[in-house]
Amino acid sequence: MSTKEELLEKLEVKTKKKKQNEIVLYNDDYNTFDHVIETLIYTCDHTPEQAEQCSILVHYKGKCTVKTGPYEELKPRCSKMLDAGLSAEII
Repeated sequence: MSTKEELLEKLEVKTKKKKQNEIVLYNDDYNTFDHVIETLIYTCDHTPEQAEQCSILVHYKGKCTVKTGPYEELKPRCSKMLDAGLSAEII
């Protein structure tokens, strides 16, 4: 395989990869741990353990990435989180 073919192959792989966005959940003074955990289970398909870990990280660190993926997949999830009263954004 020539160098040119290798470069073209690498370029094809890079162009096929979609940009991964993130939903970042922010801490607030209003929502309970239970509400945040239930919302993460419902909106992000987290296990109870994942949701609990994320809620603890948000509480102590101020924010946590709770889901990654293509923007089109994250938008409805983030909207549900916002509708539930959580502070989140897609970055």
